[in-house]
Amino acid sequence: MTAAFDHLVVAAATLEQGEKHIEALLGVRPQRGGKHVAMGTHNSLLKLGSKSFLEVIAVDPDGVLPSQPRWFALDSPAMRDALTRQPKLIHWVARTDDIEAARRACPVDIGQVQPMERGSFHWRITIPEDGHLPGDGLVPTLIQWSDASHPADTLPDSGVRLATLAGAHPKPAEIRAALQALSLSDTIKVTFAATPRLAALLQTTRGPVTL
Repeated sequence: MTAAFDHLVVAAATLEQGEKHIEALLGVRPQRGGKHVAMGTHNSLLKLGSKSFLEVIAVDPDGVLPSQPRWFALDSPAMRDALTRQPKLIHWVARTDDIEAARRACPVDIGQVQPMERGSFHWRITIPEDGHLPGDGLVPTLIQWSDASHPADTLPDSGVRLATLAGAHPKPAEIRAALQALSLSDTIKVTFAATPRLAALLQTTRGPVTL
């Protein structure tokens, strides 16, 4: 089982607000992706390099209410309230070549593996039953793409690259143990803080920007 960084997740009250927010910060606007019909969400994408991207995600106002809570805690009152103020980086996703083995290895609840699709892309992904963010957003959701094709392959070069991913948590040892089990200890550094937080340092044509 191998795992590697795949993408950042920036949530927004509306996709338009999220796109404008990222464009204002990074100087380039994310490109519309499509709809996740089963989750009632839609997204926009910004390439961060080979096999990596930034995803802006929001509840699709034209979508159907899913049969389970939406992923990435988008249905939680706390998340909805936070997103009324501004879009925010909430989570990250790691790709793996054996999602079932990775899920079993992880000591933190990251949910069950479910099939998902958006347009021509198909994948399997871990989704907690109640929709919570694993490790308060610091332990990644796991994804296994169905074939060699990847959303970043068809995106234009944005000139933006991920430099550093960092987090803080009131129980950092638990988060570090989960990351170690997934062979992702070198991908994100986690320190102590009373309140969980996730930050990404991005290199842009304007210089460094922190989300």
